[in-house]
Amino acid sequence: MPAPPIHVGPEPKDHLVRAVEDGGGRVVGLEEAEGVIWAGGPDFPEFPERVRWVQLPAAGVESWMDAVRAQPRIQFTSAAGAYATQVAEHALALLLAGVRGIVGYARTQTWSPGGDRVLEGTTVAVVGAGGIGRELIKMLEPHDVEVIAVTRSGRGDTWSVDRLPEVWAKADHFVIGAPATDGTRHLVGAEELAQMKPHAWIVNIARGSLIDPDALVDALREERIGGAALDVTDPEPLPDDHPLWREPRALITPHVANPPETMERDLAKRVTENVRRFGAGEDLLAPIERDRGY
Repeated sequence: MPAPPIHVGPEPKDHLVRAVEDGGGRVVGLEEAEGVIWAGGPDFPEFPERVRWVQLPAAGVESWMDAVRAQPRIQFTSAAGAYATQVAEHALALLLAGVRGIVGYARTQTWSPGGDRVLEGTTVAVVGAGGIGRELIKMLEPHDVEVIAVTRSGRGDTWSVDRLPEVWAKADHFVIGAPATDGTRHLVGAEELAQMKPHAWIVNIARGSLIDPDALVDALREERIGGAALDVTDPEPLPDDHPLWREPRALITPHVANPPETMERDLAKRVTENVRRFGAGEDLLAPIERDRGY
């Protein structure tokens, strides 16, 4: 079987060149390529006619979709699922920090034990149980929690998005991992926050646009929910004068759930596997569906 000709752009990064070669590919110039490993931003060029497949570096591809839709003959793939373990680990850390009161204790300067809760015995809703969500559910198993996993279709033991209105009042805590699309913008707004239990923590490791920031600030200020732990915000970066910084029940990390060193490593693994599949004529991992937006 001939080695598939693959271009690495916009610059031939060494770790991606090695990943292509490890997958059985041959690194070539763009004009000769049938596949492209694109490590740049969403402003990529119109690819030559020979190109049949483009691998993007991001798991969330909402900023890429206009360019993806503009070249319908090409199969684009995302990095969805490639970074799942480390992002799920961060989500669990944020959830525990909130539920166990570490957010408050870290800010106090006096010995003041509180009446904080435990995660054990609670119900955690994972809204958007894709690759990250499935990894998180595995990590939650030792904590003896009930999990409500919500997916678009309700496959397997998951709840479909049609049942989301039931979830907000039923679960104790929420981890948001859904893709960012026009349909999921402000998935969590004033109405959803109003249904949550007063001790509920909401964790967002997906995209900031999934939560209405004004509604969230109001819910925190009025102490209607337990708190919010956010690795992503809207806007992002979060301005220094944003009211979320002043909320004692808010924990914010600056979009670091996927550290650069593990991102590089895991993207290389995804590239190797998809190059192998491309050369063998097999289905590629994480194909982007233009009608869904991810």
